Amino acid sequence: MVGLLIASPIFASLAKSFNPFRLIGVGLTVWTIAVLGCGSSFAFWFIVLCRMFVGVGEASFISLAAPFIDDNAPQEQKAAWLGLFYMCIPSGVALGYVYGGYVGKHFSWRYAFWGEAVLMAPFAVLGFLMKPLQLKGFPSSDSIKTVRSIEVMSPSVGSETLKNNNRLQVDNEIEHDQFEVSIETSKSSYANAVFKSFTGFAKDMKVLYKEKVFVVNVLGYVSYNFVIGAYSYWGPKAGYNIYKMKNADMIFGAVTIICGIVGTLSGGFILDRVTATIPNAFKLLSGATFLGAVFCFTAFTLKSLYGFIALFALGELLVFATQAPVNYVCLHCVKPSLRPLSMAISTVAIHIFGDVPSSPLVGIVQDHINSWRKTTLILTSILFLAAAIWFIGKINLNSFYSNDESFLVQIKLFVANLCFCKGYS
Repeated sequence: MVGLLIASPIFASLAKSFNPFRLIGVGLTVWTIAVLGCGSSFAFWFIVLCRMFVGVGEASFISLAAPFIDDNAPQEQKAAWLGLFYMCIPSGVALGYVYGGYVGKHFSWRYAFWGEAVLMAPFAVLGFLMKPLQLKGFPSSDSIKTVRSIEVMSPSVGSETLKNNNRLQVDNEIEHDQFEVSIETSKSSYANAVFKSFTGFAKDMKVLYKEKVFVVNVLGYVSYNFVIGAYSYWGPKAGYNIYKMKNADMIFGAVTIICGIVGTLSGGFILDRVTATIPNAFKLLSGATFLGAVFCFTAFTLKSLYGFIALFALGELLVFATQAPVNYVCLHCVKPSLRPLSMAISTVAIHIFGDVPSSPLVGIVQDHINSWRKTTLILTSILFLAAAIWFIGKINLNSFYSNDESFLVQIKLFVANLCFCKGYS
């Protein structure tokens, strides 16, 4: 997690000076070497270090893969393609359990890592050998080779303002950033390019922070991930204590993986079906999360194990339908040159404020309450907060594109009122 969170913004910043497709090749190479190191570990500190570099390699995909997919997907299937991409996470987890368990049992845990590295190696090589693709909003590959110092002079040729019926989004308009390049052939160097990438990072972060749609989208995503992270960690233990479940880890794992795959794919296809726009994405986010929260909350109130599994599965199916829409908003609420940074900062935020602190905090609550049923109900209620934040995003979308700063005030008032009603004030 440390490697992932540190390296994601770095890869996003370097994409302005180096071809993003080649950066993915670099990331996959780092990942492959790090996984080989995990299998060859001779001490605990060494495997921890290698795991950090696994996160560094993953960071290139986190920030750069989704913009590439969005660029190359058909206009009417952008959300579905994103859904297919993010479906790989739960399906990869499922495959990892099967593969790791089989290899570890019949050979050794070291062979599991080594085999994984061998499987990835061809993709790392292809990252350097294939003709590099180019992200929209960035200078061409030829420019990157010959020009190490890039100045963004004018965002013309039409900006991808993505309007709805009220001037918010027009999906059939494609955004391009016009770049004027200062030619510095002999004097420029990779070091200068790296330096300029990082000096522009603070400026880009300031622009990103002012993107109100991005901020409210990530706030909802953080709340959502807070619950999902705690579910994955504490779910089996809670299920065993509440329902005396045998093989609770297998049951929770199977439900999460199946619902994750089906729900993620469904969310992307549904958004395309209703026409993929930011307003429609917010509708799907708030609606699916609210209904999912209702089913999950009700599930933990039941005494029947079979009733719990049925309602919890329905709830997770709806909750996972948010994956494509939430990342669609992250990609389309900013100009093309900020999309990698948007994905990177979104990832950093949902982990630092979401699933990383949620597991220990839920543990503290359980130690204090000493009732897994009450603890899971408190945790699940946070999904209602996520749905409310995304609903605020939908009803205030017009003001987000104006100079009105009131949306932050509304979110603060909403959270304050929620805390007051809960008696936390």
